[in-house]
Amino acid sequence: MAYKMNMSPKEERASQRLFGTDGVRGVANVHPMTAEVAMQLGRALAYLIRNGPHRHRVIIGKDTRLSGYMLEQALAAGITSMGVDVWLTGPLPTPGISNLTTSMRADAGAVISASHNPYQDNGIKFFWRDGFKLPDETEAKLEELVSTGDMDTIRPTADNVGRAFRLEDARGRYIVFLKATFPRELTLEGMTIVVDCANGAAYKTAPSVLEELGAKVISLGVSPDGKNINEKCGALYPEGLARAVVEHGAHLGLALDGDADRLIVVDEKGKVVDGDAIMAICTGELVAREQLKKKTLVATVMSNIGLERAVSRWGVKVARTRVGDRYVVEEMRKHGYSLGGEQSGHLIFLDQSTTGDGTLAALQLLAVMCRQGKPLSELASIFEPVPQTLLNVVVREKRELGELPEVMKAIHSVEQRLGNDGRVLVRFSGTEPKVRILIEGEDGARNEAYAKEIAEALSKALN
Repeated sequence: MAYKMNMSPKEERASQRLFGTDGVRGVANVHPMTAEVAMQLGRALAYLIRNGPHRHRVIIGKDTRLSGYMLEQALAAGITSMGVDVWLTGPLPTPGISNLTTSMRADAGAVISASHNPYQDNGIKFFWRDGFKLPDETEAKLEELVSTGDMDTIRPTADNVGRAFRLEDARGRYIVFLKATFPRELTLEGMTIVVDCANGAAYKTAPSVLEELGAKVISLGVSPDGKNINEKCGALYPEGLARAVVEHGAHLGLALDGDADRLIVVDEKGKVVDGDAIMAICTGELVAREQLKKKTLVATVMSNIGLERAVSRWGVKVARTRVGDRYVVEEMRKHGYSLGGEQSGHLIFLDQSTTGDGTLAALQLLAVMCRQGKPLSELASIFEPVPQTLLNVVVREKRELGELPEVMKAIHSVEQRLGNDGRVLVRFSGTEPKVRILIEGEDGARNEAYAKEIAEALSKALN
């Protein structure tokens, strides 16, 4: 993706599609992540949610990025300029905004965050009044409103202008909700837990929840300065967490990302336990308690084939979706499933929440440990992953793979050599200017060599 600076409003409106797989995202203060676009998105959202004479309101939260101040004020200005009130929560995990949107009967929620991206980036994503992320067609309506300028003449005046309020107890409300998802008959007393909050949105909520449930908590990544979010910490960098778990003799370690909607775990031996393994563990528990609806687990095409092998022992089938937790949720809602997620750690317990929630997922995993009285390493042994290689290639442009004959030739060649013992997945990232190459097969070294072959073909074609 090529970022263009100093664009006129007309050029900005005519530029590339705003929304990716998880809202609007990019370099802060560079199109599309400018204050001007944030204000237009706020106006468009306010325009869409109006459905009666009552005063409407939107909950706005953010993570700990420096640019969050700029975008928060611009987004709030856009919303209030259309006669809609806003409630500002300050730093709060993405799932916390989803929860508050529904509990406060708000018309929509907005989160200013670029999730796992470095601090220079930022993003905006929206929740509808039901707590779910906006479907593609609603995002398309927002884009149309921004691009056409049809709202430019709508200017409420006098007391019809919206107001902005600070929601002082937002963090406390969310903590109460999280604690209520942990079984009342269980306790975390006697457990030592290391939690890495990635210097992000959960730097106060996650440790508080665990401590209030009885655990001894060792906190990492809880000193945000606006620039250190996700910096060699959190879900993308669990190495420091693993060292801390071993050093303190902890029962496990929990790693969240910048907006705390994903979870990666480290067992008592310092071994990383990813989203696939967590889903396998929780699937077994839900089956035993007859709470896994339709005996189906939802995962994306990125999840390891070992997940299907693991849950098949309970007669559970895996439904696959395209990459993105929103598509997992859509599949779950469409067919009435209760558990789904991604290998990256987005885990959705639809009976408790409308979106991925790293802290909530950690509590569900901890409940399994408490009930079964087993260490995490033993629980995770039910999942045996097939070797995977994931390679990211930075590209200057995004084109249909079918338009790149040399790339398709490389992909088909690898597929033929893997045969029925593996698979190839090549896709463009929806949030970054990258192509992601996944090779799955029984030979890890061979997977890596195959991934490099495809990466070379992609680099030549797109760079």
